[in-house]
Amino acid sequence: MGGFSTKIHLAVDALGNAVRFILSGGERSDHREADNLIEDLVFDYLIADKGYDSQAFVERVRKRGAKVVIPARRYKGRTTRKYDRHLYRERHLVECFIGKIKQWRRIFTRFEKLSKNYLSFIHLVSSLIWLK
Repeated sequence: MGGFSTKIHLAVDALGNAVRFILSGGERSDHREADNLIEDLVFDYLIADKGYDSQAFVERVRKRGAKVVIPARRYKGRTTRKYDRHLYRERHLVECFIGKIKQWRRIFTRFEKLSKNYLSFIHLVSSLIWLK
């Protein structure tokens, strides 16, 4: 994992503050990190983009008693899952947070060679954003 294609997976709270970060390689599918991202978090709604659409993941979230707000990927012969479009608009909080951390040159250019250093800097910037 590393290089310019590193993906930052993050979970934010209802106010748009980051609560967890996970790094993965750019070639790795988003839904493979989904379980690690929500592990031990308490939530009523899970709002995510189509990259996190996996039937097994959706079922695990529903068993936890949370409502899933993930649009279904389009496949031939697959029925689409209904989701709350109004609630899905709140996903912009994740995109806004990514925009805030990418204002830091060291993050958007990925100067760090080691993923642990890169993740540490992401945590530092996240803390500074929280303090604003």
